[in-house]
Amino acid sequence: MLRCFFAWQVTQERLAHSPVRAHPEPVTSQLKPFLFEPAQVEDILTLASQLPDNSRAPCRGIVYRTIFRLMYGLGLRVGEIVHLRYRDVDCQRSLLAIDKSKFGKTRLVPFGPRMAQQIAVYLQFGVDRYAPWQPDNPVFSFSLFPERKPMRTETVSRTFHHLILKMDPYVPSGVRQPHLHCLRHSFAVATLLRWYRTGVDPNQRPFHLSTFMGHADPASTAWYLTITEALLREASQRFDQFADPRKEEELS
Repeated sequence: MLRCFFAWQVTQERLAHSPVRAHPEPVTSQLKPFLFEPAQVEDILTLASQLPDNSRAPCRGIVYRTIFRLMYGLGLRVGEIVHLRYRDVDCQRSLLAIDKSKFGKTRLVPFGPRMAQQIAVYLQFGVDRYAPWQPDNPVFSFSLFPERKPMRTETVSRTFHHLILKMDPYVPSGVRQPHLHCLRHSFAVATLLRWYRTGVDPNQRPFHLSTFMGHADPASTAWYLTITEALLREASQRFDQFADPRKEEELS
């Protein structure tokens, strides 16, 4: 409104130029992202494992179950997952090499023993069903060896949407309908909540989470950290301990 007002002043020759230089910011949705509870994620994984095969997509169950587990467990983008090659999976050091992801960034993503077991089972399944892996083979593909092609992100997103329709989760007012990228949001919030509950100071870990998720700075990560009732409750308890050290001694 100010820009229009000063532009009118310029056209009326009352001002030589407009003092307003800023460009309008794009209008974005004010709806909060849908955050999956652990039990809901387990339901998604169960439904994914029950997906029937078809002539163009064999073994859909284990493929999609592994994809969704990686997205929620490691906070990966779907594009990062479908572009994973066998050479990017280091089972010896429990690392995934995410090569030239968003904005051309490359990073290493460590994973724990439970995730390592799931990845090992999936890779062994590929050997048993097809043939030994080659370094350039895409980890997730429905095409046959030796010319395997990576899956498309649209295919993964569409399949996830079908599973959500089967679940029909309750979506509170002011929250977006659940979609694939919500798994990454859920990972970020669950990580912050886990830090609170295990006694880790989240204020000391912003760069850890940013680096893990492939962000340039914590400001980008903050967009994923939706404030929930559970987070507020944990933060309130942490503040109470800070304000009254005697409570911390009683808890210990």
